[in-house]
Amino acid sequence: MAAAGSSPSIVEYFGGEDGYRCGYCKNESGNLSHGMWAHSMTVQDYQDLIDRGWRRSGKYVYKPIMNQTCCPQYTIRCQALHFQTSKSHKKVLKKMLKFISKGDVSKVVSGEEPMDSHIEDVVSCDFAYKSESHVSQSELTPLSVDHAERVENEDKETGETKEVDQQTVESGSLQICADRDMPVAGEPSHSAKTVHAPPKPGKGADLSKPPCRKAKDIRKERKLQKLLQNQMRTLEGSQLQAGDQACLLQNSKSKANQPKTIEDFIFDTLPDDARHKLEFTRFLCDSPLEAENAPNGPECGYGSFHQQYWLDGKIIAVGVIDILPYCVSSVYLYYDPDYSFLSLGVYSALREIAFTRQLHEKAPDLCFYYMGFYIHSCPKMRYKGQYRPSDLLCPETYVWTPIEQCLPLLEHSKYCRFNQDVKAVDEGRIKELGRVRVLHKRTVMPYSVYKKRRKGPSDEASVQQYASLVGQTCSERMLLFRS
Repeated sequence: MAAAGSSPSIVEYFGGEDGYRCGYCKNESGNLSHGMWAHSMTVQDYQDLIDRGWRRSGKYVYKPIMNQTCCPQYTIRCQALHFQTSKSHKKVLKKMLKFISKGDVSKVVSGEEPMDSHIEDVVSCDFAYKSESHVSQSELTPLSVDHAERVENEDKETGETKEVDQQTVESGSLQICADRDMPVAGEPSHSAKTVHAPPKPGKGADLSKPPCRKAKDIRKERKLQKLLQNQMRTLEGSQLQAGDQACLLQNSKSKANQPKTIEDFIFDTLPDDARHKLEFTRFLCDSPLEAENAPNGPECGYGSFHQQYWLDGKIIAVGVIDILPYCVSSVYLYYDPDYSFLSLGVYSALREIAFTRQLHEKAPDLCFYYMGFYIHSCPKMRYKGQYRPSDLLCPETYVWTPIEQCLPLLEHSKYCRFNQDVKAVDEGRIKELGRVRVLHKRTVMPYSVYKKRRKGPSDEASVQQYASLVGQTCSERMLLFRS
């Protein structure tokens, strides 16, 4: 998909490194990976690399040695077009809506939200952002939310407990770098569970009275009846057959019972008297990925972007994302700890899923949201499996497998081949080493030519390893720098 005339990727392969400290299990030398430095990289090459288990951190691109590393890291992707919002996700969205609309902050202390507190393994990040005076209104996209009354009614209908994260973090400027692939700091806490007292002995239900009904069901029925009455009035007094009435009622029920999508929470209309204003702006940022534009691609183009979250003119979070041919890949999130009560990690992930769905309307091939790595052996990193439906990448055949099929296997062994077809092989494996492209003394040549010109000890084993990891396609497109 590389744009016409675009520069090829240039990489420098380092091979498998010595073991280093694991950020998940704290093993001092158990983390093992292959690595290479990306001097430049096309978005198509990076897309193909992450579909083979690679991941970038700045310009360093690495691939865990899955069958040797202490905590195997499986590439995970969410099927954004079919994303199903969970109850905990809805709580975060409603909490944000109530805060924007009414300024309300829940007082009930609950468990820590995943993807939100990554303090312990923070990496200091150089971050330059625009001040309010440097951002024009045309660059800001307002968050649209529904009226506060609607939010409050939904809270009553679902009966969900309002919650807020409690984190003991130092207040300060926007300096936290929360990597999507870093574990959540601290031990996982749990929400307080309601203890139900045993029922008192009695005579049971009074069968002479109608069964008790939930207030939620009563409200729904009233709403349906009102809707039906309005539809009947539009027919100007004409006689409706019993079948027509049943059809109208059924259609009304179907519409009313449809589950809310993330767009319903994010892209509705703000009330005029909203207490706060949340806006967004997006900028290309420095990375090894070469920015590209394509006729059938998203209007913003492909590449690496800062997604800035502005609250009442103050920047409170920045999500770094890569927009690739088939996906939006989440890299990491900066956020202001003063606003951790808004569960910005979860909220930003949900907003990025919604953004992926938006991009799909212009770029039909772009339909996945990549969340980095899923580490089942680290309980703090299992939260990514809550974004459903999701798939994990088989570390041997590089085919995607629904996470539901992978979890039982991971319970028995931290390293697993998910593809159950024993005859299946890596279809993208290296077949012709001589066709690997090499950059040597400012000249591009196939490895077969470079091998003849090279002086000194053979480096064929290293080139073979590199090619097997990146695959035949990438090895023929990317330029492997050789000194």
